[in-house]
Amino acid sequence: MATLALDGRDGRGTGDGGEPGRTRVPASRRALQQVLRTSPLLPAVVLLALFLLGPIVYSLYGSLTNASLTGPRAANPEFIGLDNYAQLFDNPQFWKSLVLTLVFVIASALIGQNVLGMALALLLKTAHGPVRAFVSTIVVVAWVLPEIVAAFALYAFFASDGTLNIILGWFGMEGRAWLVVAPMVSVIIANVWRGTAFSMMVYSAALAEVPPEITEAAEIDGASGWQRFTRITIPMIRRSISTNLMLTTLQTLGVFTLIWVMTAGGPGVESSTLPVLAYQEAFKFSQVGYGTAIATVTLILGGLFAIVYIKALKPEVD
Repeated sequence: MATLALDGRDGRGTGDGGEPGRTRVPASRRALQQVLRTSPLLPAVVLLALFLLGPIVYSLYGSLTNASLTGPRAANPEFIGLDNYAQLFDNPQFWKSLVLTLVFVIASALIGQNVLGMALALLLKTAHGPVRAFVSTIVVVAWVLPEIVAAFALYAFFASDGTLNIILGWFGMEGRAWLVVAPMVSVIIANVWRGTAFSMMVYSAALAEVPPEITEAAEIDGASGWQRFTRITIPMIRRSISTNLMLTTLQTLGVFTLIWVMTAGGPGVESSTLPVLAYQEAFKFSQVGYGTAIATVTLILGGLFAIVYIKALKPEVD
């Protein structure tokens, strides 16, 4: 009896509950199980850290080296601290690319895609079946095309002997080499055409959630269509607008294929945004460390945009 009691107390041959045949669970395993139960998002966070945070940290380190594609620095890059950033900030081309990037993001994402996407969503809400189907098909086709295919299609549209100049010729107007005389305007229009469908679908879903009785009551009270839109609809879909602004901004900030196929950053550097400049420095001039520094600045710029939008998404506190 005493022996059995002693065995029960020290846990030999028993589990946590003292039942024969069960193995005691180690404390570390119990702690891990408790963390997993209290933090169901932990596996997702671990995967994000592994596949996103790891490469980001590695690229940050790469921007502090003189790594190159060829030569001795390709095999044995040296740590040079902030020299790449000092050289970058002294380069006028970098500041021009930064301005071009901001212009590209603001014009094609914040204004172009969001305004046109909202307009199309409002049109689809009031349009009849055939019109709705036609508009949806035309807009969504641009979005579902592979990016490289869409880029070549837009290059053919804006080229000197392309579709746009042919259409202008029908009306007796003289065509131009649009990718040379107006490269940024061309790529901005192309990106608006390419990405508006996403904004249209987001805003269509948001508008469908607005209770119709609220807008009907406002209409009975004498509110105009613009007043109903600005004072009722916009506040009710504010979070959808902020979310869409963040997604379109970050996507546009990283656009490379579209610009590279249409203009390759030219003529000269007139359409060289930060992703294009980073590619040129890293793979055309073999300065991988310097190109990585440009990519890091682009990452920081995207983070600043994200912080602004996240603050806008915070629920209002009474």
